[in-house]
Formats: sequence, structure tokens, C-alpha cells
Amino acid sequence: MTPPRDLTFTPAVDLLKLYRARRTSPLEVMQAVLARIDAVNPKVNAVVTLARESAVREARRATAALRRNAALPPLFGIPVGIKDLVQTRGLRTTFGSKLFEDHVPDEDALVVERLRAAGAIIVGKTNTPEFGFGPNTFNAVFGPTRNPWDLSKTSGGSSGGSAAGLATGMFPIAEGSDLGGSLRGPAAFCGVVGFRTSPGLVPRYPSTLAWDSYSVEGPMARTVADTALMLSVLAGPDDRAPISYEVDTRELVKAVKAPSVKGWRIAWTPDLDGLVMIDDEIGAVFQRAAGVFKSIGAKMDAACPDMTDIPEIVRLSRGSLMVARHADKLAEHRAILQEGLVENTEQGLALSPRDIAQGELLRTRQWHRVREFLASRDLWITPTMAVPAFPVEHPHVMEINGKPIGKAMQRSFLTYAFSVMGLPAISIPCGFTSAGLPVGLQIVGKRRGEAAVLRAAAAFEAAQPWAQHIPPVVQNPARTVTASQA
Repeated sequence: MTPPRDLTFTPAVDLLKLYRARRTSPLEVMQAVLARIDAVNPKVNAVVTLARESAVREARRATAALRRNAALPPLFGIPVGIKDLVQTRGLRTTFGSKLFEDHVPDEDALVVERLRAAGAIIVGKTNTPEFGFGPNTFNAVFGPTRNPWDLSKTSGGSSGGSAAGLATGMFPIAEGSDLGGSLRGPAAFCGVVGFRTSPGLVPRYPSTLAWDSYSVEGPMARTVADTALMLSVLAGPDDRAPISYEVDTRELVKAVKAPSVKGWRIAWTPDLDGLVMIDDEIGAVFQRAAGVFKSIGAKMDAACPDMTDIPEIVRLSRGSLMVARHADKLAEHRAILQEGLVENTEQGLALSPRDIAQGELLRTRQWHRVREFLASRDLWITPTMAVPAFPVEHPHVMEINGKPIGKAMQRSFLTYAFSVMGLPAISIPCGFTSAGLPVGLQIVGKRRGEAAVLRAAAAFEAAQPWAQHIPPVVQNPARTVTASQA
């Protein structure tokens, strides 16, 4: 039987069905993926280290296993992109930094171990800002990753390479990480799915801070079902990650198979009750997205708890995290480190013990306000990002609705607020601006409520499908500029 016409935009769950039916093979899929990378990656710069030889070799091995009718692991023969912050045995891992430009690890990170064990095939490493710092994916080693919907715009940060690669069909699933929004922001800017799960659901090793409850690693994909499948492989305990915990991973996959939010109570707020300035078009698209949930039976509630402590919690907690991770680099390497990374680390060094303690006290009080708010609600939705993708030459958002915002972290509070609370939050595509840039919808669940988040995301996806949208750079890969650049 002939394979489907475009394997590069076939979801992973469908590829597995095609493999079982012998309608295509891992080798055919890998050849299609590599051809797409060759055609499009020079324009967007999503994949920065390509594992061509090993990927083809593993795809041949998987194809041979398929002919032997071997039992298939859950991600058998599925190409995956790995963020360049995450160690890959024998494959260059730079962390986006000149300090590690030629670094080749001798062991896999835990998430990579699990992906390989599940049968996934690593295509390559995806671009990231230096040490994952910042909302725009660029660094001194590889340069910027551009948005496939408009090459003059950023792909977001810090999982921008993974998001841009997914949007252009370079792989059906990708690994990313998230501190203040690094899975969700790029997903929103590039029109894909990014899921920041509860701290500990996906174990992290190696990690500078083993008990860190802010940073998580997680799945990215073009569909909710692929996201759930990938998460089911990544989730579960490991002694190397002391905050990891037991979970029934079958529930994650089951959640997307019969999606419904009928009768669910969903709170919605475009701006966290005035905490965040929102681009007018983003607000309008978000209002329509809230209407989609109402149309499929949810009870919508325009409400938000008091979130006014979030800016101070972010300032104090971010500073101490930056010190733990990067203070030891300043004395010798300040001149070659990204400017914003140095600045944030120095701000952290200026904090007093009382400041850090105050941050944790505020965080605790904020948690109880949010906990009480969610006690009478099933989910909470917001826009993922306050703005559409901004110009790629800017390190961060410079203005909203024509008003300058400078270096204020205000641009990130929509995502960072839920990192602070440790709540599961997914970004899914929900529409486009008039300029054709994707807009993301953030769905937030209760503590460890990943299954409910996935179920709601799948229900929205069924009501408003987005898979038919293909970025211009894929439709016409020979084109090197967008209308906004001409």
C-alpha cells in the first residue's frame, strides 16, 4: 500500500497505526523528515545539530524490526527533536553557550533515556537561548530561530527551536523545558502545543537543583493526542529526581480519547484581572476561544483571584534561581555571557536572605488564594502570551498596543503566574491575528490535574481543529522573506 502523501505532518499516533498496517516505515518517515529539514531549516534555524547518520541508522533498524513483527514500544520509529539544553549521549549539547560550543556528553538526560527506550529516534538538537534564558531564541553559537509564520518574527523562548521545528514538519514530537513559560510561549508563537506539567511529574536529571519546583521538562507536539502520548512516556518516578512521583500514565492517554467539558466550570480572564497588559487582537481571539468552550457545554465564569503578589514573587524567586545556576560563571566569563543573563544573575546576588524568605512567604499566601479559587472550578483559561510574536531582533517584547514596556517581566506574568503555583498549564493554538500570526490559549488545571487539562485541550481541538494550517515557509520554502520584510 502506498504511504500517505505528506508524512511530515502526520501525527505520531497515526504514524504508529501506519507502521502496524505496513503502509509506511520508520525509514520512509525519517527520509521525509530529513528532506523537510534540508528544505526549510536554513530559513528558520530550528535544528542546530542534525543527527542525520544515527537517525537513518536507527530508522533502518526499526524498519527491520517492523518486518519481523516485533512488539512495538509506544513511540516506535517516531522522530523527535531534543532541546539543546538537554544532554544527549554522543551528540553535541551546547546549552546555547560559547562555553559549551564543542561539548559532547557521555550520558543521556533522563528524559532522553525514556524517549529512546520508548522507540523514539532523535533527529537532532533544537535551538535555545543561552542556558534557556529569555523569551527569544537566539545565541552566540547558532544565531536566532525565526518564526515559520513570519520570518521577521521570533519563534519565542526558550523552546523556540522545538516549536519552530514542529510547526514546519521536522518532527511530530519534541522535548522542551519551562521555567516561566518556555514551553508555552514558543508553542503559542508557532501554533503548536506545549505542556508545562506539575513539577515532579516528568523527572529531571541531571539538574543543578534537584528539588527545584519551578523548572520542568515536557512534551511539545502539533496535536493534543501526540502530546499526551509523549507525556505518558516521560512521566513517572525516578530516584535521581527526588520530587518525582507515581502516576497512572494510562490516564493521560485515555483523557484525549473521549474529550468533553460538558458541564465543567471554567474560569476565564484575559489579563489576570488587570495584572497584565494585553494586545487588543490577542484579547479578541481569546474571547472567541472562551466562546468555543461555552458552545461545547462548559459553564464559563469571568473571574480571577487576587494575583497582585505575582510580580514580587517572580522577582525574588527568579533572582535566587539565577544565582544558583550562573553566579559561578560571572567572574571568568561575564564578557561572553548573554547580557540579560548577567543582569538577572546580578539582581539575584543583590537579594538579601530576608528578600528570599519574603518571596517564599508571598508564594505560600498566593497559593492558598489560588487553591480556594479553584475549589469551585474545574479549569482556568487565559491567553498564553500577551502579544503575538515580536520582531526577531528584539530580545523581548518592547511594546504592547503601542505602549513601551521596557524590560519589565510583565510580558511573562500570564505564564509565570502558574509556574509559581506549580499548576499544570498547556498552550494550544486557538486562532490567528490579522497578520496571520498564531495565538495560543492557556488551559490551567488543578494541582496534578494533567488528565483534565488534556481532556479539555482535546475537546477544544475537536471543536476548532488547527492541523490544516501550514506555515508559509513550508508552503513556499524557496521564499526567503515575508510580506512584512519586503
